[in-house]
Amino acid sequence: MATAASGVWLEAPVVVVDDGPEQLVTYMAPGAPFTFPDGEWPTPDGRHPWHGRAGWQGHGCLMVQQPGDHCAVWHFWDGPDREFVCWYLHLQIAFVRSERGFGTQDLELDLFVFPDGTHVVKDEEVLDDDRVSEGRYSPELVEWIRRYGQTLVRRLEAEGPWWDPSWATWKPDRTWPQPASRSP
Repeated sequence: MATAASGVWLEAPVVVVDDGPEQLVTYMAPGAPFTFPDGEWPTPDGRHPWHGRAGWQGHGCLMVQQPGDHCAVWHFWDGPDREFVCWYLHLQIAFVRSERGFGTQDLELDLFVFPDGTHVVKDEEVLDDDRVSEGRYSPELVEWIRRYGQTLVRRLEAEGPWWDPSWATWKPDRTWPQPASRSP
């Protein structure tokens, strides 16, 4: 696999729900504050692309990752009854542990997978047009990302969800402290 540019893009606190040899499950709570590194970003104003976002919005996001996988399964809910909406196959470099927690790198291409089995590929158009031209990704990495995404789509079409669907009914512990939002 080709590698992407190094460096921190975004930091956010998560709650570790399960950490075992088969999986790392984390939860980003509503309002979990985002920290953006200083630097010159390839945006019109030179600021981080998410600079206006103080923290995570919505019901929170449960992320299930397996060691060595270049994809995490994110879970999304919506509405007052916290209805499950979809899984989000987040293509990323396999997570690496550090003394601060763990890190990964977003590979931009993702898939929405709905409970009825339909799926939608997201952000394919930005790989060449934006990420290569910005210098964030090499053409070789983009080619690998596309092949990996196509492999996931073929697997999904052949098998359906291969991950544990019971996480869709998971709920955070009400006694967990809520993260403090930071000022933008």
